[in-house]
This record gives sequence, structure tokens and C-alpha cells, in this order.
Amino acid sequence: MEEPVRVLHVVTHMNCGGLENMIMNYYRNIDRSKVQFDFLTHRPANEKKFFDDEILEMGGKIFHLPKLNPFSPYYLHSLDNFFKVHKEYKIIHVHQDCLSGIILKAAKKNNVPVRIAHCHNSNQDKGLKYFIKEYFKKDIVKYATKLYACGLQSGEWMFKTKNFEVFPNAIDAKKYQYDVKIREEMRNELDLGSSIVLGHVGRFSNVKNHKFIVDIFTKMVDMGKDAKLLLVGQGELFEEIKTIVESRQLSDRVIFTGLRSDINKIMQAMDVFLLPSLFEGFPVTMVEAQAAGLPCVISDKVPLECKITNDVAQISLNESKEVWIETIEELLTKERCDVHEEVVLKGYDVKENTKKIENYYIECVNLIKERKINKR
Repeated sequence: MEEPVRVLHVVTHMNCGGLENMIMNYYRNIDRSKVQFDFLTHRPANEKKFFDDEILEMGGKIFHLPKLNPFSPYYLHSLDNFFKVHKEYKIIHVHQDCLSGIILKAAKKNNVPVRIAHCHNSNQDKGLKYFIKEYFKKDIVKYATKLYACGLQSGEWMFKTKNFEVFPNAIDAKKYQYDVKIREEMRNELDLGSSIVLGHVGRFSNVKNHKFIVDIFTKMVDMGKDAKLLLVGQGELFEEIKTIVESRQLSDRVIFTGLRSDINKIMQAMDVFLLPSLFEGFPVTMVEAQAAGLPCVISDKVPLECKITNDVAQISLNESKEVWIETIEELLTKERCDVHEEVVLKGYDVKENTKKIENYYIECVNLIKERKINKR
């Protein structure tokens, strides 16, 4: 029996974030007798991550490099040495955003013929890191043989060209189908009662703007609303946000779930999904929330192309909290229903998209065998 094509996905780590969930959605649905995913991460082996066990169970391999530092001779040597040792990889799929060119350059130097750059982000806050990333991202187009982006706005910002393909942040939409029974079960489990439940799923980091969410929620409580806030995820700002909640005496109304593997069920318990991010590419959580029939309120920094259903409102971060709350209340008047088929019809179901990327990988390998893809 012929061995499957092994594709090396280059990531920071495989913790439970939007990017990692997107990759795992494709990995779970791909025919692993034909295509197998391996992972080159930038964290030490003793830092076990959320998806590591599942990857190993599905036959994937996980390799480890030091943290990605384009100015570190030790990192650059380790990267170069990896490709010198692992000549078996003919396809690499790089998810390092602005710094992807560093990996792609090393891969080209070591004769990896298929080098995919995949953009998951868009315009970011200014700062020292931003200017470093701006400097390095010009190398991506130079060394990649294929460009993917999570959305149009994201791809145009990253690659400075229209010569890329949108690769949907697809999900198993059927899993998120609105279900009243699951909703009741999850609301009981989380002790939500009959309260209005505002929800958010995302890493506790500056970009996700958790303090803004807590500010809106605080204002709702001050207005006498029977509401609760459901925050799913972990991250470097977790304790800071928890301290803010405690200082406002809201601990009995705010539920911190940590990392969860049942996001599809937790979203059933929510009434409105909030995403007031400072920037985004094309958030997979928006696909999930809309597949679950959740009305969504997003900031003006989130690309409107992520609007799949009609129940998405976009508001400027400069607007008052009262305007945000008025929009939330307006969305709550609409009857929630099953719209997962709409998500499928718009092209965001993982099964169909998995087949496309599977065929692309296999086609590349066949072209390599026929010597139609050479070192470029």
C-alpha cells in the first residue's frame, strides 16, 4: 500500500486557538490514508499543548524548534538544520503570518518544492513588533509557491497582491446546528438560569478586547438587566480580566470556562456572541457562532466579509456602550433558528473544502514525481 503524502504544517504551537482549530477541522476530515499532517512547532517538547495527543493519535508527528526569532543565529541554524535532516517533506504549509518568509526561505534553500504561505490575520496595531513584521513579510511572496488567505482583506494586506486564493475557515457546520435540547442541558450545566447570556470565545489577549466586553456587560448590569457573561478560553490576560470582574463584584454573573472542546454545545447556551476585536483576519469563531444560529455583534475592526447570515451587526469601537447594548437588545428580539445549512451553502462546511485541499496536496506530489515541479 502506498504511503500517504506527508504535509508539514509550520505553526507556533497547537494550543486551542482559532488557527489551530481550523487546521484540526481539516485534519480530522482529510483521508489520512492519502494525506497525513505533521507539525513543526516553535515551543519546547515539554510544553504540552491542547491538540498534541489528538495529533499523535491520528498518526501525526510533532517536531519542536526554539521560539521564532528572525535575529537569532541559533534559531536560524536550528531551522536550516531541520530541513537538512528532514528531506522527506516535499510540501510545507506555513502558518506564521508576517514571519512566514523566514521558514519559506529556509525551505527553498533546502529544495522543498511546494511552499505554501497561509495568512490568518489582517492589519495589526502599530508597535515595534509591527514594523519588524512589516519588514519581513515582503519575503513571503518571494519564497512561496502558493498563497492562501483566510479572507480577501487579509490576503491583500499580507501579500500586497491579488495573486492568492481564499482558503475558508471551514467547520463541521452540522455539529453547530441549533438544538433546543442541547441549549437547555448546557444552560443547566453552567447554571445560567433564564438570564440573557452574552458570550465570547477567544484567547485572553489584547487583540480580543476582553475589557471592552466586560465594560459592556457591567453597563448592562448597572441598567438592571438580568444578564450573565460566558467567557471561553485562556491566555496571558486571563488573570487580569478575572481581577477586573472581581473588583466590580460581578463574579457571580461571569463564567470563565477555560479551554473547552465542546464549543459547539457551549454556543447553544449563549444568546448573543460578542467580538469587539482590535483586528482580525477571518475569525473561525464567527463561522461557528453563525452556524449555531447566534446573533453576533462585531467591531469595525473585524472584516465584514465574515458576515454569513443576516444576524450580524457591526459597530465602531468608538461608539458608546449604550449603542452596543441597544444593538444587542435589538438582536435579542429576533427568533433564533437553525441556519447551519446557510453556512454550508455559503461554502464554509469543512467536508467539501477538505476534499479540495486534499486533491491539491496529491496533485502537487504527482507533479513532483513527473518532474513538472522543480526547485524554484
